Amino acid sequence: MQTIVVCAAVIKREEKVLIAQRKPQGQQGLLWEFPGGKLISGESPAECLVREIKEELDMQIEAVRILEVVSHFYQPEIQILLLAYLCKHLSGEGKTLECKDFHWVYPAKLKDYEMAPADLPVVEKLMALPEV
Repeated sequence: MQTIVVCAAVIKREEKVLIAQRKPQGQQGLLWEFPGGKLISGESPAECLVREIKEELDMQIEAVRILEVVSHFYQPEIQILLLAYLCKHLSGEGKTLECKDFHWVYPAKLKDYEMAPADLPVVEKLMALPEV
């Protein structure tokens, strides 16, 4: 079995969080997710998130704290270990560099989007918290 460590940024700006829509081609095309990507050798989760969000959305963020850890199997032999971090938006209005679209949404509205399966426990956690 292969385990892939992925970091996801739950970026907060005022009362909203950012979600990104995957491009139509590839796995899970057009599903919504918390943006991020694969952790590469030698970098911390916080460094991974700063790099990925700059590459995908041209935004600057700061990873604040771990929010949720999710283990999800996309195929019997591939496990995703998702490290979701609460992040603070520092700068940049965002560009769709590596995604189809992105939205700032209230956590209560996340259920209105078709989220990637691995992100669903993060959505549940956000909806259960009084304030993120």
